[in-house]
Amino acid sequence: MISHEIDYKIIGDDIQVVEIELDPNETVIAEAGAMLFMEDGIQFETKMGDGSEANQSIMGKIFQAGTRLLTGESLFMTHFTNRGVGKKKVAFSAPYPGTVMPIDLSKIYGNELIVQKDGFLCAAMGTSMKIHFNQRFGSGLFGGEGFILQKLKGDGMAFVHAGGVVMEKQLNNETLRIDTGCVVAFEQSLSFDIQRSGGLKSMVFGGEGMFLATLRGTGRCWIQSMPISKLIQRLSVGGPNSRKESGSVIGGLGNLFED
Repeated sequence: MISHEIDYKIIGDDIQVVEIELDPNETVIAEAGAMLFMEDGIQFETKMGDGSEANQSIMGKIFQAGTRLLTGESLFMTHFTNRGVGKKKVAFSAPYPGTVMPIDLSKIYGNELIVQKDGFLCAAMGTSMKIHFNQRFGSGLFGGEGFILQKLKGDGMAFVHAGGVVMEKQLNNETLRIDTGCVVAFEQSLSFDIQRSGGLKSMVFGGEGMFLATLRGTGRCWIQSMPISKLIQRLSVGGPNSRKESGSVIGGLGNLFED
């Protein structure tokens, strides 16, 4: 199915929003709960599946929706369609601070993009969303993303959310080693694996973790500076920052009076 052609605008810097302009009868699909606002004339409908296959059977829709549960996403997706006269706008916000990445799938190798399981935000109608299994045991066990990723396929615009700042890297028969969990998306021409970060001393005392994600081959990848898992760890009571205040004299004395 040919994807709908949609116009868009990214708003904001640190906490971004994507505003999409729809012509009459154009549709954008999105994760449940991602909508920020919609103008009069836009109607939304919650459906099972992404709608990329017009003649998909009921069992096919149930199976597709069921596989979304494996990625931790909602069983349903929301379809927003312009039923009014003239152009109408609908906007979507990310679930946590970061960057919204606009990606034209027609310019991606094989029209397929592998995305972290919670990275999808919204896309033009006609975009197919399926699960992608890591074939390497180490990638699933230590990769921070698990065995299950998302595969976006189509020829239109898709929008992926990432934490912090996003860097796009082009590999030309090269190898790139990345902190686990910081890989947002990559083209299917690249191979994804997990390797030890170094010798035993470096693994235990280096502060970079015991394993690193490894991308090899020729293609593009996108890296996020602050995945949600790392953000939660840094802000948690037992995280690495929890001892900074207690390291001072005043902080240490204050701890004596805590219940």
